[in-house]
Amino acid sequence: MNLLEDELTGLHNRRGFQSLLQRHVQNANQRQNNLALIVIDVDGMSRLNGAHGYAFGDAVLQHVARQIGEAARSHDYAARIDGNRFALILTRLLNAGHAELAIQKLFRLLDVPMRHADQLVRVSVTAGVALCPVHATHADFLLRLAERAVETARSAGQHYAFAREASLDQGMPDAWDLEIEMESALDRGELSMHYQPQIRIADGHPVGVEALMRWTSPSKGSIPPDIFIPIAERTGQIKKLTVWAMNTVLRQSSHWSHPWGPLSVAVNIPADLVAQDDLPDMLATAAKLWGTPDIHLVLEITERSLMDPKRSFEILKRIREPGTRVSIDDFGTGYSSLAYFRDLPVDELKVDRSFVSQLLTDPACSHITNLIIDMAHRFGMSVVAEGVEDEVTLQALRERGCDIAQGYFFGKAMPSPAIEQWLNAVHDARAAPPAE
Repeated sequence: MNLLEDELTGLHNRRGFQSLLQRHVQNANQRQNNLALIVIDVDGMSRLNGAHGYAFGDAVLQHVARQIGEAARSHDYAARIDGNRFALILTRLLNAGHAELAIQKLFRLLDVPMRHADQLVRVSVTAGVALCPVHATHADFLLRLAERAVETARSAGQHYAFAREASLDQGMPDAWDLEIEMESALDRGELSMHYQPQIRIADGHPVGVEALMRWTSPSKGSIPPDIFIPIAERTGQIKKLTVWAMNTVLRQSSHWSHPWGPLSVAVNIPADLVAQDDLPDMLATAAKLWGTPDIHLVLEITERSLMDPKRSFEILKRIREPGTRVSIDDFGTGYSSLAYFRDLPVDELKVDRSFVSQLLTDPACSHITNLIIDMAHRFGMSVVAEGVEDEVTLQALRERGCDIAQGYFFGKAMPSPAIEQWLNAVHDARAAPPAE
């Protein structure tokens, strides 16, 4: 028996598939070739099993496997990676259109009903596509993106979807250049942490900062985080950067000298890391090395981190046990559910800048902001408004009972020495006697 072959369909099994995917992604990276991964789910498999029996279900899987094999070229690889989930690795790809052609060919093949005994059934599937290097250059992340695209297609009522379709418009050379530079940016010292102050609205006292990563490329200058963070995610570097950021933030903040007393320091944690069991240990190690009673760590996560509540809630509870606080960034712009809100292991909600910037001009944004503040307070959470740029907006937030504000009105994100100077300058300005 071939240990890398699926017994039912004769395709590669999950173990064989993972080995193939890693090898061909590595080859694509080294040779700067394009590769596509298509994940294919058979629709309504439990319904088919219930209506016709498991023998018929096995026949359906064998039928789909044959059609996937027909759609594949001689240098492509088909696999069954789960019960009713298949995968197709397309190598030597010229562009995204070739992946779409393969999907359309598979759909045409499946349009012909399958016959089993005296029954005719048309089998439908939903597919998700991820491209290397456009979407990811790391095998595990490429697979996660393709599987996520399946769910995106299904929730939208579509037959297939590409991962992050907006990325398809990016030129391959630019993506390659940035990814190549990103691989050693940390070793070359091109990454740094900047800090934006957070102010308690009631009395104007600085109470914390948000730590924000910056990348200055020697060839391209300043690269925005919304460009390089996705690159780090799809190349499998995001965990290394997060560990570095956590240690850097705690180390730098522990050396600040200022008269404001304990400060909170918020660090952004990518959604994929929130679901990893070793995140609490990673934080504990950083806190043991650099922690100080004057610095209170806050983890900023997105609503997407909570899409698997059972898993993420347990990890977040472990994180909060030693005193680390958890904040949901950009609350109200992502995946929200009142069904689980009551049980959220969270201390703080951040009102997205898109609501704050239109607080005084758009009644809908005003109502949403009011709702978030009221709901958070009812559940014992504090509220941070980001993107505050003027006194009028600050006063409107004060009237609504918002707790903390950050934005250009107080200060932009600045390097560690500059934020220390800012903290002392604000104190000196408040302590100075009024001019006569």
